[in-house]
Amino acid sequence: MSTINTEHYWLPFTPNRAFKKNPKIYTKAQGMTMTLADGREILDATAGLWCTNAGHSRPEIAEAVHKQLLEMDYANPFGFAHEKAFELATRLSEEIAPAGVNRVFFTNSGSESVDTALKIARAYWRKRGQGGKTRFIARQKAYHGVNMGGVSVAGLTPNRAVFGQGLEVSHLSHTRLEENAFSRGQGEHGADKLAYELEQQIAMYDASNIAAVIIEPMAGAGGVIIPPKGYLEKVRQICNDNDILLIFDEVITAYGRLGDGSAARVTGVTPDIITTAKGLTNGAVPMGAVLVSQDVHDAFMQGPENAPEFFHGYTYSSHPVACAAALATLDIYKNEQLFQRAGEMAKPWEDGIHRLDDSEFTTDVRNWGLVGAIDFKSGPAANGIDGLTRAQSVAAKALEKGITVRAAGDTIMMSPPLIIEQSHIDQIFDALQEAINEVQ
Repeated sequence: MSTINTEHYWLPFTPNRAFKKNPKIYTKAQGMTMTLADGREILDATAGLWCTNAGHSRPEIAEAVHKQLLEMDYANPFGFAHEKAFELATRLSEEIAPAGVNRVFFTNSGSESVDTALKIARAYWRKRGQGGKTRFIARQKAYHGVNMGGVSVAGLTPNRAVFGQGLEVSHLSHTRLEENAFSRGQGEHGADKLAYELEQQIAMYDASNIAAVIIEPMAGAGGVIIPPKGYLEKVRQICNDNDILLIFDEVITAYGRLGDGSAARVTGVTPDIITTAKGLTNGAVPMGAVLVSQDVHDAFMQGPENAPEFFHGYTYSSHPVACAAALATLDIYKNEQLFQRAGEMAKPWEDGIHRLDDSEFTTDVRNWGLVGAIDFKSGPAANGIDGLTRAQSVAAKALEKGITVRAAGDTIMMSPPLIIEQSHIDQIFDALQEAINEVQ
């Protein structure tokens, strides 16, 4: 560490001053583990940042990227294209999206995917002659990236507070309900109550002013907030009844996390637009993709044929290196049947995390697919770290024991790579149980 100058790098979503007094530096990643500068191997229970679904440093992806860089390092996406972009769009339509969602617009991140989806939604209604439909309905505790559109629809106050007025947005309640605490998978209660709130919002603002409802099928960064059974189906029906688009933000849930290519496939609920990123390239190269229904896409295919139908895009849209990484990633998912594997490992994962139900310090334990969260009693722990919540102290103690988890507020979140084994599950929850007992 003495050779690294930490002064100039402004870290994202990080307390920079505290970090630079005691920096945590990764030097290597392989499979399920990350290696710190002090040589310790850490079991990655978060798949990086919800993205390395196939495990770290896959040689198949590295080889595809290397080959592509030597063959064609860049291709102008405005008015030109390359074959891998078409191949990838086809495979995403066939392997990730539900039926009828079969057009793909490429971005470079989840944040860009969200802003692209919001622009598509507004522009769609203009194309339909209903330009007054500009408002969005989102949810509390939602995370939709960090660009201005995504910040507008986000439901996490710290992500919005200092940036001023954004888009016209109203927010529904989140779906974490006390009556569903300690549920295994989706809870049984609350779908009608939560759906009725959406109907009230539509009645207040009028459907003629609302472009889209945007929700995460499962809220991720806001605390792994799982919808009760029947809720997503009711939201879809309400949107249908009121001629409002439905956007699923699947930046976290797509690419196998819940046991199939997308939450839309898992639940059987088909939105009009799906945003994705993260697991698309296994985190190896920045890339996102917006999956769009045939109906929405076709509304843009009008006017002069020689004019762009949608004045939007990025310098690095469908970047050939990113496409190569994504295609190699999809091959791994398919060849190793990782989506099916995630479904098979969901039960051992569920059994593992619910070993912590009986702790006197936990207020909720929940899971869906290969995702999990633990809520702790608010306030500092008896043996915690000064200035940290109990959850943050538990996460710090778990790191000492060789496990990395994410802590936010009073919640610990986990989303392991889909290659996880039973031995990893045991290691994660043994370490967390010890950490909880020690921190108290």
